[in-house]
Amino acid sequence: MQISPELGVAIMMNNYFHDVATALLAASAFVIHAIVRTQAVMASREASLFFLRTYDQMVKFFRFALWWIIIGGIPRTVFYTSFEWANAADKLQVPALMVKHVVMAVLVIWGVYAWRRLKVKVAALRQSVQAVAQG
Repeated sequence: MQISPELGVAIMMNNYFHDVATALLAASAFVIHAIVRTQAVMASREASLFFLRTYDQMVKFFRFALWWIIIGGIPRTVFYTSFEWANAADKLQVPALMVKHVVMAVLVIWGVYAWRRLKVKVAALRQSVQAVAQG
């Protein structure tokens, strides 16, 4: 398949933002993990409220990154052999490309897993804060 310069730039930008979204998803899991640990150490109502409000904002961030990974993955998959693979093969970088995709897949899977585990803690914390507020 012949790729025009304009399409090549669009594919390259999509692939770049796809990789960035993967990094953002993993980074958001690390950040929220740090906030969970801080909240647990402080163990106050204020820390719990801060954590819950931060969590609500971070979930939006997480969902945006996940959807970008899914949607951006469609054109990346369609043009993979003619754009990414061919370019890497010409430069003898196929092993590096394979390692990159394995690392990215692990980051996405770990990020989703970490967020799903956190959802259970958030539900319990919300109940605890509501019980204290109700007296």
